[in-house]
Amino acid sequence: MKVNISELKALVLEAAEKEEPIGGLADDAPLFGDTSPLSLDSIDALQISMAIQQRYGIRLKDSKETRRAMTSLASLASHLNQ
Repeated sequence: MKVNISELKALVLEAAEKEEPIGGLADDAPLFGDTSPLSLDSIDALQISMAIQQRYGIRLKDSKETRRAMTSLASLASHLNQ
């Protein structure tokens, strides 16, 4: 199953209980850290991982690779589509 970025964006926002920022959320915008328009944290990452597993049946492992994949919507979609 190919993961669609707009569906993934909706899933991330819902799982993290966030609203889309004014001006939108670019596919390559950082999801975590000071420069993130969403300011997600480790609890959000866990909620997003659980939502991805429920929706797509893909389990994200707690690894450096997964942390790199969750840097943006584009990198997360690419990781899930491998």
